[in-house]
Amino acid sequence: MNAAYRCLAEGGFEELRMRDVAGRAGIDHSTIHHHFPTKQALIVAVVDHTTGQSGSTTPPDGSPTDRLRGHLAALRQKINDQPELHVVLRELDLRARRDPELREIIASREEGWRTSLRTLLAEAAAHGAPTAGVDPAAGAELVIAAVKGASLAADRADDVLGLLERLLIQA
Repeated sequence: MNAAYRCLAEGGFEELRMRDVAGRAGIDHSTIHHHFPTKQALIVAVVDHTTGQSGSTTPPDGSPTDRLRGHLAALRQKINDQPELHVVLRELDLRARRDPELREIIASREEGWRTSLRTLLAEAAAHGAPTAGVDPAAGAELVIAAVKGASLAADRADDVLGLLERLLIQA
């Protein structure tokens, strides 16, 4: 699975061949099929690996506004510290547009993030935070889209997510 992750990070899906992954892992081509009977099973393992690395980035304590700021700051840091992780995640997103099974898998892994953002934005509004009247569902989608876009240009992630914070939290 780690070898497949490296193949995706370095060359995208064009470089994800079972034989190449086996070679990179130092195992025989037939052995990889024992662990991953299909290429799709290997891709699912990579999805689980990459989404597991993303983990929760929302601080558990503080006001909703502080937690949202902390979440965006943690995402900026992850993009800066792990650009390769985000390249793989974007490769998976692109593949999911053409692969309904993968799209469903990614959507299920992303739903927790989406729900957490909606809740956080709703809590911020309920506590009178200056969130510019942002609809929590639309705000969650805006954050997700901005993070995905910013992760493609890691050198601009600080600027982009900083602007997003200022737009969402007009303090």
